[in-house]
Amino acid sequence: MRTSTAIIDDQGKLNNFAIEPKVYLDEQGDRTGFTPYAEMLNGRLAMIGFVSLIALEVFTGHSIVGVLANL
Repeated sequence: MRTSTAIIDDQGKLNNFAIEPKVYLDEQGDRTGFTPYAEMLNGRLAMIGFVSLIALEVFTGHSIVGVLANL
């Protein structure tokens, strides 16, 4: 089944683009910019990195500089 979206205007001209697409605003919510969500995520990732560095130093006996120097 094929539907035609063409419309003939009052001057008798064929308008293939008469039916316009629906325009909507895509709401991002509190997920962009300096928001509480972004700050909380940044803090959690910083805590994970800090604990990982402490664990690396405890298990290897070297600091991060020493581990990178041995590569």
